[in-house]
Amino acid sequence: MIYPIWPIFIRSVLGANMTILGILDGLGEAIVSLSQASSGYLSDRIRKRKVFIWVGYLMGAFSRIGYALSTTWATVFPFRILDRAGKIRSAPRDAIIADISNDNNRGKNFGLLRTADHLGAVVGIIICLLLVNHLSFSTIFALAAIPSLIGVGIILFLIKERAAEKIHAFKGIRLKDLSRNFKLFLIISAIFSLGSFSYSFLLLYAKEFGFAIQTVPIPYLIFTVAAALSSYPFGHLADKIGRKNVIAIGFILWIFAKLYIKVVGLLQTFVQSTVGGSRYQSFLKPH
Repeated sequence: MIYPIWPIFIRSVLGANMTILGILDGLGEAIVSLSQASSGYLSDRIRKRKVFIWVGYLMGAFSRIGYALSTTWATVFPFRILDRAGKIRSAPRDAIIADISNDNNRGKNFGLLRTADHLGAVVGIIICLLLVNHLSFSTIFALAAIPSLIGVGIILFLIKERAAEKIHAFKGIRLKDLSRNFKLFLIISAIFSLGSFSYSFLLLYAKEFGFAIQTVPIPYLIFTVAAALSSYPFGHLADKIGRKNVIAIGFILWIFAKLYIKVVGLLQTFVQSTVGGSRYQSFLKPH
């Protein structure tokens, strides 16, 4: 709900420059990685999942309230840390799916989870589009805390924890215990991550490209709808043709997407230069 307007809020409302936005997003991604790794390990050690999930959603709710109360970009930093640390819910949530899955339905189950996740984001973006013309950004951030609080209640009162003996506990993190395939996957993922960039910059690019502030969320809405529509089919496909093949397809699509963005940017620059040059030449040439 808040992601499509996040970069505009930081840049236009709080007055931060692109460097500050990059630091906020980069710091956020680093905290996400650390929080997911630590919460996944701890949830295995104590054989509990729910506590990490509802606490993570609660942290997300408090961070949105903090965003709403922020008046400068400096005051956003602690709430950004709180927001991204709330991703401690992700690994234990995935572990719950893994605990109830087998080799025949694991991809389908995770695909369904990702589809539900993205569909929730689609609804949030649509609500954002409906509200952005009528409410301030701060008010929208405050309202975004409500779904997280509802999630806390559902997890606390409606989701039952599996019996501890049925949870597959991980004994520890040692490099020598990791399989060759997993080590290779980690290396490849790290290499591809070097080419990643914050979607905040793409949203700001959309604004520079000609989208009004009220319509900037639309490109992200299209992106999220595509993710929602593809998650379950590709998860199901992973059960059929193997997870390695589907991961390879994902990496290839990722490469083409980044190349497309680069080519489109070059074409736009070329067209602008050509049009500008033709106008310049029209003034020089005699009629």
